[in-house]
Amino acid sequence: MDEKIIKVSDLDLFYGHFQALIKINLEIERNKITALIGPSGCGKSTFLRCLNRMNDLIDGVKITGDIEIGGKDILHNGVDLVELRKKVGMVFQRPNPFPLSIFENVAYGLRVHHMAKGKELEEIVKSSLESVQLWDELKDKLKNNALTLTLDQQQRLCIARLIAVKPDILLMDEPCSALDPIATQKIEELMRILKMKYTILIVTHNMQQAARVSDLTGFFLLGQLIEFGLTKKIFTVPTEKRTEEYITGRYG
Repeated sequence: MDEKIIKVSDLDLFYGHFQALIKINLEIERNKITALIGPSGCGKSTFLRCLNRMNDLIDGVKITGDIEIGGKDILHNGVDLVELRKKVGMVFQRPNPFPLSIFENVAYGLRVHHMAKGKELEEIVKSSLESVQLWDELKDKLKNNALTLTLDQQQRLCIARLIAVKPDILLMDEPCSALDPIATQKIEELMRILKMKYTILIVTHNMQQAARVSDLTGFFLLGQLIEFGLTKKIFTVPTEKRTEEYITGRYG
């Protein structure tokens, strides 16, 4: 099995006449946490959304280049976007549980994709909640509305909803930005556990978070990937002066 689950070559993205991503070349390893850092508006989240084609939902977007996930080109017109987004799930800045019960939130994707029903569905809901360390907290509250949960619980529930449909990749766009430090710590601990089964990409403005949880880090600036490599190297002996200046807080 190829250790590089994502291969991006010469990726350009335009919003109308504005070029938001410029010749991005990047390879992502399986079962690693990759952090994407850089100032606001530098292209991090735009790049993340390329990986499950969510930018397709925006008018006037033009993308060129190649993105291979699991050896398959995801940019050609014949790609099944529903299947792609099942395999490449996304967690957003603010938790977005559905206004349904806790159980039905986790079961939602399983029902939509006709993946399980009855006892099997119940078992997958349980194992998914166990994976995000929510089962013991919520096993007696599965009929409660998910919107009654704390923000931390809601975010973990959203991750459980993704895990239930057996993705390969988890995209996390600033998943802790709405959380307090204790809740943030829980999500970071969860990421370390989840990388045993999943490949994780996280966009974060929190330099300490990137340093704590990621194996690899990419630094974006003005739509370009300036530097990419082992997190320890990026944060201690970066190759690019612009990377050092950003990490040490001299700009951005």
